[in-house]
Amino acid sequence: MTSGQISGVLNINKPAGLTSHDVVARVRKLSRQRKVGHTGTLDPMATGVLLVCLGQATRLIEFMMPGRKQYRAEITFGVSTDTLDADGQVVARQDASGLTAGQIQAVLPVFRGEIEQYPPLFSAIKKDGQPLYKRARAGQTVEVSPRRVT
Repeated sequence: MTSGQISGVLNINKPAGLTSHDVVARVRKLSRQRKVGHTGTLDPMATGVLLVCLGQATRLIEFMMPGRKQYRAEITFGVSTDTLDADGQVVARQDASGLTAGQIQAVLPVFRGEIEQYPPLFSAIKKDGQPLYKRARAGQTVEVSPRRVT
């Protein structure tokens, strides 16, 4: 390790509005390190843990990425947006006041375990090296394939 070089892993609570790349750029600037990388992309609107590796610890990224992830979400029933998330413009509303907890519990098993899912166009998933959300914001139509998710 050279003099002044920092190596290690930072556990950062990424705020909404920043991309994972934005966080890495800030860490790079503050630490004056060239070798900085993260262990997995979070969507810009997502908040949560982003592990950022510096210096020699960047060699560990490939081993840290396949790790298990856990998500917490807030759902608004009866509203659809053009981006399939809370940031989009509302395109449809439906009265969901009659929806019961039992009805919700009854459909949850369909979403548990390994399922096949088409990723939303407004997501950080990359196609041809570019996040889907950048293409979607630019008005580009992108064909996506379903992915196995858990």
